Amino acid sequence: MTFIPIRGVAMFVEIRGQGDPLALMHGGPGVDHHTMHPLRPLGESHRLVFYDHRGNGRSTGAEVSTMTWENLTADADELRQRLGFDRWAVLGHSFGGMVALEYALRFPKRLTHLILMDACGDSRWVHEHAPKSLARRGFDQGTVALARRFFRGEIGPNEMSLAMRKFGGAYYHRPTPLLLAREVLTGLRMKTRPEALIFGFGQLLRGWSVMDRLGEIQAPTLVLAGRSDFQFPPEHQAELAAGIPNAHLVIVDQAGHNAHSERPDDVNQAVLNFLANG
Repeated sequence: MTFIPIRGVAMFVEIRGQGDPLALMHGGPGVDHHTMHPLRPLGESHRLVFYDHRGNGRSTGAEVSTMTWENLTADADELRQRLGFDRWAVLGHSFGGMVALEYALRFPKRLTHLILMDACGDSRWVHEHAPKSLARRGFDQGTVALARRFFRGEIGPNEMSLAMRKFGGAYYHRPTPLLLAREVLTGLRMKTRPEALIFGFGQLLRGWSVMDRLGEIQAPTLVLAGRSDFQFPPEHQAELAAGIPNAHLVIVDQAGHNAHSERPDDVNQAVLNFLANG
């Protein structure tokens, strides 16, 4: 683990494993690379690069307002250069998948493979679909209203943890006590940044979509998600895969939005198979 100066940011980076490089872009916004640790077994065959986006986690030195698509993608590519990789594979989860999509469109020649995990290509899914999905699942009106404000960046900094207590269980197909204990431990290690969540959902993602540009993606692509994802359901994953030339689609049963936490063996095997044969 180390800090690397990247375009005015002290970027927190963790590197593990050996082999072809694979960058891991965490979700959120407002969380950090610890959410990607269930993917660490991939380090048996790949050089894993975990890092915290600017304005997120332990990365410091830039105002959250600089968290633009241009900066997020340029940061990633300078990190690639600083680490000495000519090209690398990129795996993005949720919000990290959106960064990965923008990276694939802006730096196509630097990408060997693209993996989109529980991600989306149009922000209306998180702004509009997620609260409606919670209502259909039986969450009370107060929780649904909180979720609507949460995914629009209209919450106060102190409401981030409240929101997770209210509807955090929806991120999983079946939040068993063991899984929740493991996730609580991850949360204790993680540095959360509510201001990144508020800016990300409230400004960066407002009106964002790349659905009309998916055909430009050149890299072999895997679209992978949990069948019970309440934000980006299988029908959107099918749209994503259909829009990207020759993309592979894998839907993981008995998994929700955090498929890599809930079904790590299945997810890691799917990623390994794709990187070996994609």
